[in-house]
Formats: sequence, C-alpha cells, structure tokens
Amino acid sequence: MNYSKAFHTGSLADYTFLVTGAAGFIGSHLVEYLLQHKAGKVIGIDNLSNGYEKNIAAFLCSENFEFHKADITDFSVCLSFCKQVNFVLHQAALGSVPRSIANPLDTHASNSTGFLNLLEATRISGIKRMVYASSSSVYGNNTDLPKVEHKIGLPLSPYAVSKITNELYAHTYAQMHNMPVIGLRYFNIFGPRQNTKGPYAAAIPLFIESLLNNQPCYINGDGEQSRDFTFIENAVQANIKALFTNKTEAFGKVVNIACGQKISVNQIYHKISNALQLKKEPIYREERIGDVRNSLADISKAKEWLNYTPEVLFEKGVQQTVEWFLENRK
Repeated sequence: MNYSKAFHTGSLADYTFLVTGAAGFIGSHLVEYLLQHKAGKVIGIDNLSNGYEKNIAAFLCSENFEFHKADITDFSVCLSFCKQVNFVLHQAALGSVPRSIANPLDTHASNSTGFLNLLEATRISGIKRMVYASSSSVYGNNTDLPKVEHKIGLPLSPYAVSKITNELYAHTYAQMHNMPVIGLRYFNIFGPRQNTKGPYAAAIPLFIESLLNNQPCYINGDGEQSRDFTFIENAVQANIKALFTNKTEAFGKVVNIACGQKISVNQIYHKISNALQLKKEPIYREERIGDVRNSLADISKAKEWLNYTPEVLFEKGVQQTVEWFLENRK
C-alpha cells in the first residue's frame, strides 16, 4: 500500500521500532508505514503461527528492517529486543473467538502471558512508548450502542478474557511505574493482506476468496449481526498517532479504533459480491458461540487523545480491498 501521507510530524530517522506480530496482517502494514517514512530501524518479530513471511517479503531487502522468527511467550526474547529499541508496537496475538474456545491454553499463553512478558520487558528497558492491540470483544455481553470505553460487559470467550487481561495489566503498570502505554480497541480491521485461509479467517477476506473461487459462501446466523468494520489504514493511523501523542491522560488507557459505522454481515456480503460483479446467494448456518451480536464504536476518546480521524470509510475500504485481492490473485 501507499502510505505517503504521514500520521506523524518530524523525522523518524533517529528512532528504532519493535513491531511484534510483524508478519501478520496489521503488523506488516505498520512495518510498511515505518519503512516508507524512513524510520531509523524497524525490528519485526513473529513466531509465524499466525503470520506469513510473504507479508514482509518486500521489506526484507531494506537495510532499515530486520526480521526475526521469535516468540513473545519467552521473556528473554522480549527483553533482548526491547533493549534495542525506542518504541514498541505490539500486535502479536492469537486472534479469533472460535480458536480461543477450541484452544484456550494457547490463546492465554500468547495473548496474556506474552503480553505481560513484553510489558515487563518494556518497563525494564525504559521504552519511550508502547502501543498495543486490544479488541472490541472486551465489550462482551454489554448490549449498549455505541460502545464507550468505560462500559464493558462480561466476556463471552477466552479471547475476550485475554484482551481484558492486557488492558488491566497495562493500566496497572501505568499507575505503578508511570509507563507511557496506550491500548487500541480494534473494531473488525480489514484490508489487503488479511488472511483468507483456515477455519479462523475473517468474514471480508473469506467472502472475497470464496466468491472468486466459486466456493460456498457461509454466513453465521441470520446475517443481521452488525460490526463497525475498520479499514487497515485507519488502524495504522491510530497506532502512529498513539506513539507520538502528547496527551498524557491517554497513558494506561484504551481507546476505540473504528469508523462509527454499523454494517450488517448481509450488507457486507452484498457489497462485496456487487464489487466483484459475482452474484451468488450465501448459505446461512447456525450462529457461532461467543460472538457479540452488534458492535458500534464511540470514537470520541480516540479523536480527543490521539487526534484520530478515520479517513477511509467502509465503502472505499471494501473497494480497495477487493482491488488488492484481484491484483494479487494466483
């Protein structure tokens, strides 16, 4: 992607950045942004359980980028890399509500233990700023719309529990150690390079892939469940602005990162099929356990503390995503 527009001011040339989950969907876009804006050095780590080297293949020739296959569940790994950098962008995690239900131990190890390892390593290393990925899943059974940061419900999955754990640890470390750590509650990030394979693929890339390959397209439940789908460029903007915001009241806090648009799964499917000019009726099946019914974000805190403004809304984001999949189809 072209990240020619800067979401920061000044030069990045004197700084070194650690991106965890660098070979994943969001992590690889953050690497791309930092390299396009001439960061002094970007270190990417990923255990490749959830990421793919092809996502960062184009960056490996850059003298400002180095990649290491490494696992954040090993504290010594976290500490060794944190000692080399100024800033941390933490994206490494095992995503997916269904995966966490099927394998809660791996989810906890990666998302909770791994997070605490990294948080402690950043404290010891005196990192300038740590920005980490949380999730809208923390709102759980709270049905209020729009979602506001201080009103979460009981979690509906081990994945949600792991993300709530992250937020609690971050808040506690900020209070105890005055640590400049900021959490971003992502709402259904989508875009180029999102994984289409396996049982835990997200809806948008899965719909695109299934339609392009004339495969059955499944919708869980009645399709009227809604989400606040957020294009990847907006997530990159939020991360970079969180790294450099001077609003210290954001430290130890978490903010919603979304567009403030409620879109149903049925609407998504039909917009994608229209964009591809492929008409095919979806197949409806039973609802997934642990899924939140409706999701819509209040993004006023992100606007206030990070100067965040979603610039690519759903329609444009879907079009860009479809175009990327068409261009990169094998």
